[in-house]
Amino acid sequence: MNNTTTVSQHSPAWVAFTYISFAASAFMVGIGIWFLPLELSIKGYLTMGFLMLVQSCITMTKTMRDNHESGKLVNRIEDAKAERLLMEVDRNTRVAA
Repeated sequence: MNNTTTVSQHSPAWVAFTYISFAASAFMVGIGIWFLPLELSIKGYLTMGFLMLVQSCITMTKTMRDNHESGKLVNRIEDAKAERLLMEVDRNTRVAA
């Protein structure tokens, strides 16, 4: 079985960039909602919609990543089963020969 599984790690700079980008965009949307010439109740409604959108994006991203990771695990299990079967066939052909 090939054990050359690589795990890609993000650099600290990339992680910092993503956190800063998220915080900056959330801050700018919040400021934009705050300065809209609307009643406070409408601003609250827009803020709740924005927060639900962010929460939905995080949940969707986690679900997609989990599905991808589980697919990789299933593939590794299937590869291990296939390799074990091939080893048994190879062993049986050596014994028979």
